[in-house]
Amino acid sequence: MNSNDSITKMLLLILMFAIIILFCLIVVLIFLRLKTRNKKNKEKIETTKAKSDASKISQEYNIQSIFKFMEFDTVQDSMIVQKKGKRFLMVIQCQGVNYDLMSQMEKVSVEEGFLAFLNTLRHPIQLYVQTRTINLESSLMTYRARIKEIEDKLNNMKAQYELMKKNNQYSQEELERAYFEITKQNNLYEYGKDVIYNTEKLSQNRNILNKNYYIIVPHYPEEANDNKYDAEEVQNIAFSELYTKSQSIIRTLAATGVNGKILDSNELAELLYIAYNRDDAEIFNLRNAISSGCEDMYTTGKDVFDKKVETLDKEIEKRAFELAKESIEKAKVQTQKEKEAKEKEENMQNLINMMADMMLENNKQYIGEEITKKAQKIVKKSTKEGEDENVQKQTKRTRTTRTKKNS
Repeated sequence: MNSNDSITKMLLLILMFAIIILFCLIVVLIFLRLKTRNKKNKEKIETTKAKSDASKISQEYNIQSIFKFMEFDTVQDSMIVQKKGKRFLMVIQCQGVNYDLMSQMEKVSVEEGFLAFLNTLRHPIQLYVQTRTINLESSLMTYRARIKEIEDKLNNMKAQYELMKKNNQYSQEELERAYFEITKQNNLYEYGKDVIYNTEKLSQNRNILNKNYYIIVPHYPEEANDNKYDAEEVQNIAFSELYTKSQSIIRTLAATGVNGKILDSNELAELLYIAYNRDDAEIFNLRNAISSGCEDMYTTGKDVFDKKVETLDKEIEKRAFELAKESIEKAKVQTQKEKEAKEKEENMQNLINMMADMMLENNKQYIGEEITKKAQKIVKKSTKEGEDENVQKQTKRTRTTRTKKNS
């Protein structure tokens, strides 16, 4: 009995030990599974984060590079001026080549030329591609004008041919030659009409796109220690440096069959206008803006305070003129009145005598004829004495005036 109990206890111990070992193995297995899963999740998160960072870096780089190109102060001397004269850009427009239609030797030549172009670069450049909508309306208008000239010439030739037929002085050979020329002109006219019709039909309700390729060459004046130069000298140095670099690039690209040219100020303005107004440029382009005089608002407009000063100057001049005119009129009136008063004062005695004589004459019947005559003689005597006195005063005044002039 005791032996059986001991065996049972031993078996129980072994079973418990086995259960414990199995439990430990299960725990270890779960731990390993969790560790493996966490590792995979961590790697997945890191991969996602790396992709997100790469995408973010790429996006930031693109935005930053475009912003650096588009941010500008002004356009002068075929250059884009940035950062208040601390950076200058010159743009080269390149004509593309159809690489796929070339033979194998031509492709190799283009590749070698492009490799030589890359090896000759000693300064940074930027490539820029701009897609533009082609507006065929201006070309069609030019073509219509040309077709109208051809039509007028054709009508003149027909009228001349009819006159030649009516006139019997021309031979049959000359008439045939004239008819042949009319046929040639008519075929040219019909061909032109077909070209216009097909072009209008092709461009109707469609956007014809064209890609333009540009190389942007920068220049930094601070790299050349240009602090000792003024703004105009810095700009001249920048133009010389950029023009030399651009011409070198154009000559190197010519080996690949790519022709290039430096954009002038108007072409740079059009490039920036389309870049900033991509949607509106199709409706109202830069040439229409310039032809309508929109740039006058910026180039010829005066400062508001300058206009105010000019207006005030004109108003001051106007009021001063009116005041001077008014003063002259008043002076004239005062002078005339003063003259009249002075004359009346000088002739006052004569006027008194004339009035007294008139009174005596009018009242002769009441005073009596004899008394009236005696009174009139006294008045005439007084008048003569007054005249003599006036003559003496006038003579004295004339002598005084002459003395003042002589002194």
